[in-house]
Amino acid sequence: MRPHVDQRQAQVLALVRARGSVRVAELAQELGVSPVTLRRDIEAMAARGEIQRMHGVISRVEAGSAPAAGRAGAGEAGASASAAAGPGYAAGGGEGLVIGMVVPTTEYYYADVVRGARAAVEARGARLTVGLTRYLPGEDRTQADRLLSTGAHGLLLTPNWEAGSPGPGEGGWTVELPVPTVLVERWAPPGHPAAALDRVASDHAHGAARAVQHLVGLGHRRIALASRTTPTTARLRAGYEAAVAALGLESAPPWPPAGPGPLSDADAFARTLEYLCDAVTAGGVTAALIHSDTDAIMLIPRLQARGVRVPEDLAVITYDDEVAGMADVPLSAVAPAKREVGTRAAELLLDRLLDQRSGKNPQDSPRQHLELLPRLTIRT
Repeated sequence: MRPHVDQRQAQVLALVRARGSVRVAELAQELGVSPVTLRRDIEAMAARGEIQRMHGVISRVEAGSAPAAGRAGAGEAGASASAAAGPGYAAGGGEGLVIGMVVPTTEYYYADVVRGARAAVEARGARLTVGLTRYLPGEDRTQADRLLSTGAHGLLLTPNWEAGSPGPGEGGWTVELPVPTVLVERWAPPGHPAAALDRVASDHAHGAARAVQHLVGLGHRRIALASRTTPTTARLRAGYEAAVAALGLESAPPWPPAGPGPLSDADAFARTLEYLCDAVTAGGVTAALIHSDTDAIMLIPRLQARGVRVPEDLAVITYDDEVAGMADVPLSAVAPAKREVGTRAAELLLDRLLDQRSGKNPQDSPRQHLELLPRLTIRT
């Protein structure tokens, strides 16, 4: 360790022992160091058992007490941290809190979700750390455990549930986590343990239904849904089928059987292309909702090469609106409120943590299931 680091940590230890407890933000200002540098010192000192840290406050280790693990729990520990910080601390935002976020990726759809969460977390003086799963089986729990081990006080969690909701016997671990947890863009059915968690998600069923309604307004009566299997697909199909029934539309041809075993991406794409070609040429389909934008942009020239003109023979609305506006002919699209999902989820989690910090009983505030409605953007 470099000498000036030794000297700085010795100074921190002397101040903590003299005062009993010190707020991290005030200590950083007093020592003239950045909060990031001071947090590194505090983590090292806490690991050695020299100090205790709780929600933005560090305190001396009393004789006979065990050092804190970097995370205060609900109730007594959270209340003691607030008391040490002085009057008004519980209402002073999220300074010192660390929010862990587990997502499949920080690209494409989740880029905006993470941006929204980060902006909300930093606006409250807290810090966001991210774990990526790349949709690997079991990796969501591994990443959650890793973030907790590095000091996360709460979790924003997007588990790798293929249907967007847990299958039988799946996902029970999410309710056993030792910190407040909010599901992001995931659902749990009534009766499943995870249904008791807070959650914030896009109402994809509403988005699909809104697309069908718009196409009906343009005169289409037989509309198809083309979506490869993703965590969003089940909700899209539920909304699509509900709208078809409610509006009295003619049913589109059913998807052909997939056959044994999972399909490769190339095979799934080819199957979608074949389905749409047959649906237009033999099934009377004149419009389609295609998930996602990238699939639609790749499908359209292939459809046209097979004699299916877009939009003359097949009107298209895409789902996600990531790149639909950048197609050679800009495409109308349904846009989930991705950034707002991240923002609202982070704010909900921070509110839970601040309630915990102030010593409130978690049972006093009911859990929340928030669904944000996607927006339909028409491009002509």
